[in-house]
Amino acid sequence: MNRNKEFYFSQYENRKPDPPVPHNVWIEFLWQITAVAAVTLGGWYLFWRWTESLNYDALWFAIPVVCAESCAFLGMVLFFNNLWSMRDVAPQSAPITLSEVIVDGGDQPISVDIFIPTYTEDPELTRYSIQDAKKITYPYAIDINIYVLDDGNRARMRKIAAQENVHYITRESNIGYKAGNLRNALEHSSGDFVVILDSDTRPFPTILENTLGYFKDKDVAWVQTPQWFYDVPEGITLDIYLEQRIGLIGKSVGRFVQIFLGPVSIGKDPFVSDPKLFYDVILRRRNRANASFCCGAGSIHRRDAVMEAALKAYATQIQQTVTAYSCNETDHSISNTLKREFSVSTEITPYKFHVSEDIYTSIILQSDTERNWKSVLHPHVESKMLSPLDMHSWAMQRYKYAGGTLDILRNDNPLFRSGMTFQQKLMYAMTFWSYLAPLWNCIFIAAPLMALFTGISPISSYSKEFFLHLIPFLVMHECASAFGTWGIDNRKGRTLNLAFFSFNLRAIWAVLCGREIQFHVTPKQRRSGNFLYLVWPQICVVVLTIIAMFWAITLQVISPDPRQTAALVVNGFWAATNAYAMTVLIGAALWKPSNDSLIRIDVKNRRWFRRA
Repeated sequence: MNRNKEFYFSQYENRKPDPPVPHNVWIEFLWQITAVAAVTLGGWYLFWRWTESLNYDALWFAIPVVCAESCAFLGMVLFFNNLWSMRDVAPQSAPITLSEVIVDGGDQPISVDIFIPTYTEDPELTRYSIQDAKKITYPYAIDINIYVLDDGNRARMRKIAAQENVHYITRESNIGYKAGNLRNALEHSSGDFVVILDSDTRPFPTILENTLGYFKDKDVAWVQTPQWFYDVPEGITLDIYLEQRIGLIGKSVGRFVQIFLGPVSIGKDPFVSDPKLFYDVILRRRNRANASFCCGAGSIHRRDAVMEAALKAYATQIQQTVTAYSCNETDHSISNTLKREFSVSTEITPYKFHVSEDIYTSIILQSDTERNWKSVLHPHVESKMLSPLDMHSWAMQRYKYAGGTLDILRNDNPLFRSGMTFQQKLMYAMTFWSYLAPLWNCIFIAAPLMALFTGISPISSYSKEFFLHLIPFLVMHECASAFGTWGIDNRKGRTLNLAFFSFNLRAIWAVLCGREIQFHVTPKQRRSGNFLYLVWPQICVVVLTIIAMFWAITLQVISPDPRQTAALVVNGFWAATNAYAMTVLIGAALWKPSNDSLIRIDVKNRRWFRRA
């Protein structure tokens, strides 16, 4: 009997993921040429900015702006280094016996544990993941065990696990968040490899057949597969949207507009949840430096690697604690006593107890000075999952990502760890630097408004020399960005990165204040209403931009000043661009799925059903 309830995503069951972007050597060559040109022109522009263009009458304004430009330039360099070339790890055929993937392994079948951590998610939602995990196939004999890891300790979840004939594990406390849940599961299982899913992650039948071959290289510690949100609203193109409302004339207008702007979709996912850029470009190109990190759901781990790293961390922690407490380091009897005491009170943590346990565990493994642990980003999608469905859920998820990553930067900076190569450190530096971007993005948002309100400029003059330095760099930067992310439209994503400044600032402030970044499960149901209260800083930017433009234009009309014309044009365009970015996020706060009228929320059960 099919016990599944019908959720909103039932209508998307037949969706298929796009294949990975193919590697094109000619596009890569053009990308590398334009990237070098962009970096060269950017360096030339910055040198000119620092040496010849500062407004010495307003250094309080000029210095922060040029510092922000320098920080952004460094971020661009790190990003370009990440994207420099694509070197996929060659896939291997599925291993037949344990000896092919484990040192000193025998001829017995490989054993795999599939972990499905859950906490507050709807148990019926988790049933879908369980059932799809049961459909996993393999061309040879294999021992697969499925474990539901219920940190909510719910009778309903236990019942579903029993109905589906899978293992059920719970614990008395929720210490360590998801990492603690996984650690607890490792103690109650014994598979050679571990597949980590989320409660809404539904694996494809091929996930093991297509990934276990990588572990024939016995230094491979984990394989990450791309996450794919199959419920993302696709929207309709502008020409079809206008045709439905005003007929053939609208269709013609829509097509004409898209000739210049490219494809324009109405009703498309406003949060740019599609992570294709991250997995298919950023993380995939880290394969060349053995620097792709684990992202949790959809990853496959070698148990020996995780446990070995945990034991080393355990021993190191005991030694550090003994050193801190020992009054006389030469007194071996005291040290030995302390070691015995702390060995009992200290817990082994295979997955670092942290809100970002996935990337943290990756850092620990990749910085192991005694082992050459490798990671692989498998480019093909092997599972599907649900996206954040409202502004609150989306913001919560992004805040967790930012706060967790920055907490690692502050408290256990991998850039100062021994064991990593220089290229690996550069890759992690790019990740951390990107989360610090709001610090200079705030300056980029405030600078044109300040110039419009006061008439003071951060540069000496908007002369021909200024445009000759700036425009070639901007043009080449756009060309490099297009070739570097070829096959993926990231225009809206770049816009949202600027607009998201207020949320990342909160994360930065929380980390600086030493606050713990709490683990919150991303809701799997859409909350009703609008979320304008979450984007009040963005609304303020838009309002201030309108006022500043009106003020500057009025002053120019009343008291014309030819010297201020160029400043008005440059800063007006800059401010308008920033305001447009803010409106994208404001629109996301007001967004509702086109089929909201067909759906209601069962508040008691927190479940979505179609109306009859």
